[in-house]
Amino acid sequence: MAGSLTALGSTPETTAALAPAARKWRGVNLGGWLVLEKWMTPSVFAGVDAGDEWTFCQKLGKAAATARIKKHRDNWIKDSDFAWIAARGLNAVRLPVGYWIAEEAPPYVSGWDTVERAFRLAKKHGLGVLLDLHGAPGSQNGMDHSGHSGELGWHGSRSNINHTLRVLENLALRCKGFDNLLGIELLNEPRWDVPMDVIKQFYRDAYPRVRKHLRADRAVVIHDAFRSGEWADGFGKTGMTNLILDTHLYQCYTDDDRKRDMHAQVELAVLGRKRQLDNMQKHLPVIVAEWSCGLPPESLRGLDGFERDTAMRAYGDAQLLSYETTRGWFFWNYHIESGGGWSFRDCVKRGWLPSRYS
Repeated sequence: MAGSLTALGSTPETTAALAPAARKWRGVNLGGWLVLEKWMTPSVFAGVDAGDEWTFCQKLGKAAATARIKKHRDNWIKDSDFAWIAARGLNAVRLPVGYWIAEEAPPYVSGWDTVERAFRLAKKHGLGVLLDLHGAPGSQNGMDHSGHSGELGWHGSRSNINHTLRVLENLALRCKGFDNLLGIELLNEPRWDVPMDVIKQFYRDAYPRVRKHLRADRAVVIHDAFRSGEWADGFGKTGMTNLILDTHLYQCYTDDDRKRDMHAQVELAVLGRKRQLDNMQKHLPVIVAEWSCGLPPESLRGLDGFERDTAMRAYGDAQLLSYETTRGWFFWNYHIESGGGWSFRDCVKRGWLPSRYS
């Protein structure tokens, strides 16, 4: 099974056969590239007492931060990486960016040139790009992957929300000429306790500002804010076209996750997730834009090397069976410095995930 996705009984679609928003997206996230995450690329943070990009830039100062970040951006993802992704039969990448990528927002370091390079290299290898606003002004979740951990100032500030709307329109305007643009994700992972009425109103306000710059076959993607059951109210049914709901599915963070053995983890991935996704897709098209083979150590306790590899392969297969029923999926992440279940490249190398997807 881990040799090719065709064993799942799927029918691969070629990039040329269908418009970007019509074909199934199968891809990886290019995380840790344009939004730093220390756990993924600790070497970038070497010698700097910082846990997020904002603090990293602040402590280094403009010149030193710019030099180190430029070096990282030039080397973390290269042409050979896009070639490797395409050679696996994948057809898409998700590109997380912070609001600072196309504007001056000290202490952050902007870098639209890298975004342009990403689109150019992706196109060279036949890959579509889903642009994802991963970090918003004030932080939408207080996590390091928003750019500034500990802060949760986005939803309580009209100024921050309005700034985010301007950022999204600017991104759409800048990206509309890229013919391999799949769509734009309006906001990554607003925290689970941000009021849902605030999130939905933000999506209503952001949608027309993005849509007016995009072709009809480009998608506008919204995240479910970890509340997959709260989208049955008809949201998006009126006045919105080509709207896709994104959900992120991990099984490694909670106390319940730590209590599951591998049998229970696989059962949840192949049965529980399938039911969850079926329910979501009654209301909106769905993608799983983040998932991984990361698991709590407790789930693998007592397994020898062979048993561990077998369990990990079963877990990867189970997830793919469920996520293949949606409009698409993106593994988190393409690679990380330490490898393991969070690195697509390492999972393929170890046989935990298929080596071909077409």
